[in-house]
Amino acid sequence: MAKQLDFQTLRTIFTTFQASDAHPKGELNHTNAYTLVVAVALSAQATDKGVNKATEALFRVADTPQKMLDLGEDKLIEHIKTIGLYRNKAKNVMKLSRILVDDYGGEVPNSRAALVSLPGVGRKTANVVLNMWWSHPAQAVDTHIFRIGNRSGIAPGKDVDAVERAIEDNVPVEFQQHAHHWLILHGRYICVARKPKCGICVIREYCQYEDKIH
Repeated sequence: MAKQLDFQTLRTIFTTFQASDAHPKGELNHTNAYTLVVAVALSAQATDKGVNKATEALFRVADTPQKMLDLGEDKLIEHIKTIGLYRNKAKNVMKLSRILVDDYGGEVPNSRAALVSLPGVGRKTANVVLNMWWSHPAQAVDTHIFRIGNRSGIAPGKDVDAVERAIEDNVPVEFQQHAHHWLILHGRYICVARKPKCGICVIREYCQYEDKIH
């Protein structure tokens, strides 16, 4: 685990990210808060590309909790059966849709506590929804961010909660809104797990990773 980088270095890193991509966006397709919740819940242990392929037709017929209930679990499974753990995910989508209809008037709540109470929605999913739909500076720490945080020194921590706190506590506030997207995309395409592409990394000179690949 690298040591936490100082504030000025973090400011330089995120200024560099911002210059490369001023408005980074998540790669899960969605049309409203509900389809975003469903997409993120389906994305656990699956690729965004795979989820988008499965939900393209699904969201055309079921883009609200009530429409999903009307569709039914069996037809939902037909749409998402190419996604890992699809049976369990289908059950959770149906359960959370029922709760949204019965308890929230069919609307997705915009509080973390309410979101994490939904079946299949953990803290990471809740933070993604809060950030992407309501522009809340929430930090959704996935395997990419956990790896980069510890490898680079941007946000070291022994678990995802510690990395989330490190981002919130140390990254300058003006970069908090887009921080998790910059880090996810950097981890997905540049700072990959096995052979990081250090030669084309825009923050290479600030990164504490000792085994940089040339």
